[in-house]
Amino acid sequence: MKNLLTQDEDVVYLTVLSDMTTLNAIRGPKQRREREKEALRQVILDAARELFAKEGYENVSMRRIAEKIEYSPTTIYLYFEDKASLLFAICEETFAKLAKRMATLAKASDDPVESLRRGCRAYVDFGLKYPNHYRITFINHPDLHLGAEHYLRKGSMGLKCYETLRAGVAECIRQKRFRVEDVEAVTQTFWAGGHGITSLLITKPDFPWANKDKLIDLMIDVYIKGFEA
Repeated sequence: MKNLLTQDEDVVYLTVLSDMTTLNAIRGPKQRREREKEALRQVILDAARELFAKEGYENVSMRRIAEKIEYSPTTIYLYFEDKASLLFAICEETFAKLAKRMATLAKASDDPVESLRRGCRAYVDFGLKYPNHYRITFINHPDLHLGAEHYLRKGSMGLKCYETLRAGVAECIRQKRFRVEDVEAVTQTFWAGGHGITSLLITKPDFPWANKDKLIDLMIDVYIKGFEA
């Protein structure tokens, strides 16, 4: 009886193992195709970002992007409905990278003012490290007149970045570290300042700037001191 049971267990085990092997064999090519598909999508995004930054969004066609990556325009349309959706994907990718960095730094200190300072610095550093990302998302971005709701889309990476900055400001106000209590106005002031210095450093590289680190830190310090209680 014991031998029969052992044999039955062996049969069951071998049957399951055989089924798993077959399943993995089926999954293998599918997973590989998915990886290849995602890799090509990233190639398209990288090429479009570079062209949009160098030649301007309005001057770049889907055919021009296809020529750069040596694929047919039809291939690109399999991934992106049109040029606007391609631009949207680029911006979301940029915001996702930025949101992750800002969120990480926001948790790095128990002092809300210091956390805000680090978040603002991370914003500028990100733009300088990825100038093409920043140009397309914030500088050379065409005005598509999408309305206020476009910026408030639930789940969008852009809104997540803004909410991370806003949460930092709100905490400074909650702990009475800032004397101005208008959360939106203070948040947008910090964003405007960070965007201004980032844009200038990217678009005016030949200007005789002071030491960039000192310049960035000074700008952030001035804003913080202007709001501190």
